[in-house]
Amino acid sequence: MVTATMTSKGQITIPFSVRSEMGLAPGMKVEFIPDQDGTWRIVKKKLSILDLAGCLEWDGPPVSVEDMNKAIRQSASDKFTSGF
Repeated sequence: MVTATMTSKGQITIPFSVRSEMGLAPGMKVEFIPDQDGTWRIVKKKLSILDLAGCLEWDGPPVSVEDMNKAIRQSASDKFTSGF
């Protein structure tokens, strides 16, 4: 069993062995889920598609959907004709 101590500010450092086992990394979120027997489970929060908003940056000029589709078709055509 692994133990951690809460600070006066209510913060708990999750021990390395637990973070490693759970696959937690800095910036990830965890959820606290109450069970019917009065205990709590701590689980890694699953991402939704909305969590990806803003993760890609584009610093060029605005591009139309038509231009994007054209670029996708061109890239696919280039890969097909070059044999990947």
